Amino acid sequence: MPRYAQLVMGPAGSGKSTYCSTIVEQSEALNRSIQVVNLDPAAEHFQYPVMADIRELIQVDDVMEDASLRFGPNGGLVFCMEYFANNFDWLEESLGHVEDDYILFDCPGQIELYTHLPVMKQLVEQLQQWEFRVCGVFLVDSQFMVESFKFISGVMAALSAMVSLEIPQVNIMTKMDLLSPKAKKEIEKYLDPDMYSMMEDSSDTIRSTKFKKLTQAICGLIDDYSMVRFLPFDRTDEEGINIVMQHIDFSIQYGEDLEFKEPKEVEEEPANINYDELFQDK
Repeated sequence: MPRYAQLVMGPAGSGKSTYCSTIVEQSEALNRSIQVVNLDPAAEHFQYPVMADIRELIQVDDVMEDASLRFGPNGGLVFCMEYFANNFDWLEESLGHVEDDYILFDCPGQIELYTHLPVMKQLVEQLQQWEFRVCGVFLVDSQFMVESFKFISGVMAALSAMVSLEIPQVNIMTKMDLLSPKAKKEIEKYLDPDMYSMMEDSSDTIRSTKFKKLTQAICGLIDDYSMVRFLPFDRTDEEGINIVMQHIDFSIQYGEDLEFKEPKEVEEEPANINYDELFQDK
């Protein structure tokens, strides 16, 4: 039987830990078992129980305090993740092996990990060797996506993760519950965007003709092939949360291998009933 995993990714402050906490609460309400693994060595606190915590293996503070390394916060985090990639046996031991496992991996927020460093790709390949069906969940903060040029940046970050990891990916706009009614109405156009109109809206902020043509070409590519779309995520909206979970379940084929119960056999019809006489018009 396969196992299932979500890689919860996104910039720092995009709501990854809140997303994990909300999904765990919703899964409990649906009588589903979903567990969380913290893969952020710089995490300070989170609102959910974890089955494994990378800080038991290595922490950013310890790396930064090492006089021989002399790393800052970003360099320290990259060092931690590379150390983690060389010690996947720790993760394998922490996860164990139970059929139908469904695990959320709460990942760090450094975008380099999903663009030009091989760490997260190595993690995906290792999980697949452990019979996990993996889906990427890329989060962006809706509060910072209400302007066209910022939205294009968010699209490019999501697309970079998709190309780098080569796994199914669901892109989500978080913190919809924190938007004002006016902003909620305004952001609807970004959920299923017309990239050409995005380009026109941001044309005033792009002063260089050379970069304007490049941005236009990128927007055209994304729009022509429908490469990036976003789902809204409001942690107070139960129906919206279920829609997000359904999209992810479909991408990893969750539930297709579960056993189903056969219906009870229907009792045989008595042989002495004359149906012609029973339904004959009187």
